[in-house]
Amino acid sequence: MKTYTVVPNKDVTGWLVKMEDVAPTDVHEDRDSAVQVAKELAEKNKPSKLTIMNGKHEVEEEMTF
Repeated sequence: MKTYTVVPNKDVTGWLVKMEDVAPTDVHEDRDSAVQVAKELAEKNKPSKLTIMNGKHEVEEEMTF
């Protein structure tokens, strides 16, 4: 199962979509666009898990596809 995570960057000026054991390649300006991209990736790569973090790096939501 692939694991994807939406997490803010260090100073919370952008949002990253990370795949397990792979460095993130894109920085999104807002959380919603990062979540949308992550959902699309997770949906295309079933079975997968998506974890969405908040600005404090705490788990806010988890989804399984």
